[in-house]
Amino acid sequence: MIYLLAAIGAITVAVVLWRTLGADRVGASTRQPTTAVAPDDDPDFLRRLSEEQRKQRDSDDDTSG
Repeated sequence: MIYLLAAIGAITVAVVLWRTLGADRVGASTRQPTTAVAPDDDPDFLRRLSEEQRKQRDSDDDTSG
């Protein structure tokens, strides 16, 4: 009977220690991974690129005409 109580106590202590000290390491895998957005999928990048191309085209038209 004493061995059963000792085993339950040891398991309880182990679980409490794991939850307090090891939860951060285990919880790291459940976090939502941050995904990088490729430049051709980024709306801000595409908008800036379009504006730069428009400015380049306008400046080329002004100098040639």
